[in-house]
Amino acid sequence: MDRFSSLKNSIPLIINNIKNNKPLPVYGKGENVRDWLWVEDHAAAIDTVFHKGENGETYNIGGNNEWKNIDLVNMLCTIMDEKLGREVGHSHKLITFVKDRAGHDLRYAIDSSKLKTKLNWEPSILFEQGLSLTVDWYLANQEWMDHVTSGDYLNYYSHQYHHR
Repeated sequence: MDRFSSLKNSIPLIINNIKNNKPLPVYGKGENVRDWLWVEDHAAAIDTVFHKGENGETYNIGGNNEWKNIDLVNMLCTIMDEKLGREVGHSHKLITFVKDRAGHDLRYAIDSSKLKTKLNWEPSILFEQGLSLTVDWYLANQEWMDHVTSGDYLNYYSHQYHHR
């Protein structure tokens, strides 16, 4: 399970590739921007809306925490080099820029100010702390990571949903 609720497949891929000294694919120049939110904060925001929100109202949930993809990858490289005891900058050499997808959105953004002003909710954890904890989780759960990166889960889904 991803520890941040954005770009769900990117963080485990980057962590796995850094750990195994494989290329880190980054679309275009890495300028695409995403808003990141710690998954437990996302769940807490949903709980807050459920218990304190007004019926019929809409509340956007966001982290007010926008990062360019390349900056996120660079931060993951730094964190991973530290946690794996590698020379600073080792993992940055793995960054490989690849052709961007056609029609790929440059920025995903959300205005969650209503959630803060009306329900007094805001994220509880700093992004850098959450990212470090995310790395720790993936490093401690290698068996889970192996199942995801092997593609075994595709057989499970195929069996569950295509053979009925």
